[in-house]
Amino acid sequence: MRKVPSTIDSSTSTLRINWLLVIGIVLIGANLRAPLTSVGSLILFIRDDLGLSHAVAGSITTLPLLAFALLSPFAPKIAYRLGMEKSIFLSMLLLTLGLVIRSLFGTTSLFAGTLIIGLAIAIGNVLLPGFIKINFPQRIGVMTGIYAVFMNLFGAFGSGLSVPISNVKGVGWKGSLAFWAIFAIIALLVWLPQLRKASHSVMKVKEVKKKQNSIWRSPLAWNITIFMGLQSFIFYTLITWLPEILHSHGYSSSAAGWMLFLMQSALIPITFIIPVIAEKMKNQKLLASLSAILFFAGITILIFGSKPLMPVSVILIGIAGGSAFSLAMMFFSLRTADGEQAAEMSGMAQSFGYLLAAAGPILFGGLHDLTAGWTIPLFTLLIVSALIFMTGREAGENKLISVSSLEEKAIVS
Repeated sequence: MRKVPSTIDSSTSTLRINWLLVIGIVLIGANLRAPLTSVGSLILFIRDDLGLSHAVAGSITTLPLLAFALLSPFAPKIAYRLGMEKSIFLSMLLLTLGLVIRSLFGTTSLFAGTLIIGLAIAIGNVLLPGFIKINFPQRIGVMTGIYAVFMNLFGAFGSGLSVPISNVKGVGWKGSLAFWAIFAIIALLVWLPQLRKASHSVMKVKEVKKKQNSIWRSPLAWNITIFMGLQSFIFYTLITWLPEILHSHGYSSSAAGWMLFLMQSALIPITFIIPVIAEKMKNQKLLASLSAILFFAGITILIFGSKPLMPVSVILIGIAGGSAFSLAMMFFSLRTADGEQAAEMSGMAQSFGYLLAAAGPILFGGLHDLTAGWTIPLFTLLIVSALIFMTGREAGENKLISVSSLEEKAIVS
């Protein structure tokens, strides 16, 4: 008779652990954007307080993207040595440290902390898709959607709440930036139980690593990488320059800021819906094509549309950005054989992708300076949308990157 309560207790314990893992993933996702988006709204205050030039102040948002590009290929190697659970814990520990350092002193501390934050988020960005594939192999779409929603939701909160928080008496921009360390600390505490799995994870990852060749030689992996990079290029370019583009259409600075919020809000529900749909489809070519078409339509309205059509434009771009980003995250899992290869694919795509993203705002602004207008820069984004269409259809093919030979193999339905 004593065995029955034991079984019930075991099932209850397993259920509790699973929910704790889901909550941990949600909290990790919530910390992957807010520390970055919280800076944009405060740039003016930071620049005036520290006496920074526009160029130096602008690099505060570019530096984390360069850190993503630098560390992303090495994040899976960190997981090979420490295990995914411990590596993700380390990323939250580094994030907390970076958030504190960024808010302590002057310019040097600001940039040192920002670099640490970028390196920390790079680890989480790369490892979460593989971690989800390992722990939720039957729920990849739902779990990808859940963490993507919270990542973008808190990213929007970071943009919207930073100035109100800084206006609280005695807080200022430093306190506002430090505020987001609270969520990193909560994530650390909730993630602690996962560290007990780390030794098993290390053994599993090391065993797979011996069998696996470099995915950098795979045409399919490169299509996924370029798709990821180009959608990041458009998103970060417009996050940087959309307010000024809208200002040229007659919007005030405040109204342009709300339009940027509208764009980010439009992508939030899509980041949940698309992974769930994508997982159920035989291939994702249609979804990738629609993402590119929506980018093209939204940017076309920005070029030729009148002021009343601008909300339609930013909503279309937001939907396209949410769809393309979610598809890129899903490709890391759907096109790979296991969680460890998914982490490798994620590292490759996010390294090159965020390097492109970092270059986007600079190139776009440079074209604006050369042409004294926004038409030519925006036409370049139409070309990028066409490239997203082509690479997305290739990445959406029903294929896997082979672990042994790296020849793409069609998935047997």
